[in-house]
Amino acid sequence: MLRGMVKKYFIKTFGCQMNVYDSNRMANMLEDMGLAPAQNQKDADVVVFNTCHIREKAAEKVFSDLGREYEIKLERAEEGKDTIIGVTGCVVQAEDAEILKRAPYVDFALGPLRYYRLKEVVEEIFNKRDAKLLDTEFSAVSKFDNLPENKSLGGCSFLAIQEGCNNFCTYCVVPYTRGVETSRPVSDILKEARRLAETGSVELNLLGQNVNSYHGEDENGKERNLAYLLNKVAEIDGIKRLRYTTSYPADVDDDLILCHKNLKKLMPYLHLPIQSGSDVILKKMNRRHTRDDYLRVVEKLKEANPDIGMSSDFIVGFPGETDENFAKTLEVVNRVKYIQAFSFKYSKRPGTPAAVMDNQVEEAVKKERLAVLQELLFDYQLKFNQGSVGKVMPVLFEGNGRHKGQLTGRTPYMQNLYAKADISLINKIVEVRVNGASMNSLSGEVL
Repeated sequence: MLRGMVKKYFIKTFGCQMNVYDSNRMANMLEDMGLAPAQNQKDADVVVFNTCHIREKAAEKVFSDLGREYEIKLERAEEGKDTIIGVTGCVVQAEDAEILKRAPYVDFALGPLRYYRLKEVVEEIFNKRDAKLLDTEFSAVSKFDNLPENKSLGGCSFLAIQEGCNNFCTYCVVPYTRGVETSRPVSDILKEARRLAETGSVELNLLGQNVNSYHGEDENGKERNLAYLLNKVAEIDGIKRLRYTTSYPADVDDDLILCHKNLKKLMPYLHLPIQSGSDVILKKMNRRHTRDDYLRVVEKLKEANPDIGMSSDFIVGFPGETDENFAKTLEVVNRVKYIQAFSFKYSKRPGTPAAVMDNQVEEAVKKERLAVLQELLFDYQLKFNQGSVGKVMPVLFEGNGRHKGQLTGRTPYMQNLYAKADISLINKIVEVRVNGASMNSLSGEVL
């Protein structure tokens, strides 16, 4: 516990849902120390940038943000206020000592497997026992064994069940920044899930870089899969909705598909990245599936639950991608009819094999292909949303909307929905009749 006036913290999160989970755990640690959340960086005594290294020039963006934060630190110093600046996440792991070299005003930098030391580090700096600290060790000790008990920060909570990745896709830095794939024991996950339910969560999203390769041990030392874990979490009182992300197509097994048929708490929405519809490009990406493998999995999922909606990730302009290869991607989109998707131009990730491949695609070609792909994806997304008008859907309200008296929430299909509603409904699941739709959101009336 820190002495004196109540201090405040601000965490800025970049990137994936695993980073959101990590940021929530850091918020819990700082609040356990007696700090309160700040509304903005200028009011914060401790500012943490939780970083992502998945995009090109990600590190440059972090250093730019750090420069602006340093200016705020100097302004606060003139008012007699100390400010601790910290950096966590994958950029720290990738840049290592370069962080403190380029931004010497940073007080600490912790890799994604070492942020469990946050409380100890912040106390040291507040008490002036240590001026600078950098920790990017790939420890054999699981960070989860060192984190304090989790607690809900809202009606929907992320729960990490697995860390790292063994796939080594040629465009991806995750295996280099988060390490090899490890799965948490079943008992540890269930304990955290119960704690989240007890503190207000009604929806859990099980997380992993490759979540459906989960292989944690139960109390008897037997290795269990994701389907087993989903069924056990579904038994917890108070948990009304389940999701999991991010899935890898080659690791979707029959047990997991059966969950989409039999497990009522499992939402009818699945994010299943394909990246490209061309087998030639998938092989260059080192993906362990073909286009037909992927489509067979989707077909099985739709047989198990005809109401399921699919989303995906796409990379256009991967090195060597031809017009014919790109056309194969469009064919997959027309086959699956995704209800949501994330699509990007290929960008080099430093240190990955794809960054030095021959036949890099020109930027203008990538830009043109992305526009064509997104037009098709957005058309299917809009049609799906328009098909929701008139339906009554259970919505988990998560916070205030853009207008007074309005709340925003999510449907089972992860659609954003806005409705006039009292703030007492935040973190509750409520029946809503959908009465309007755009590409990105729905509007509705609470019943």
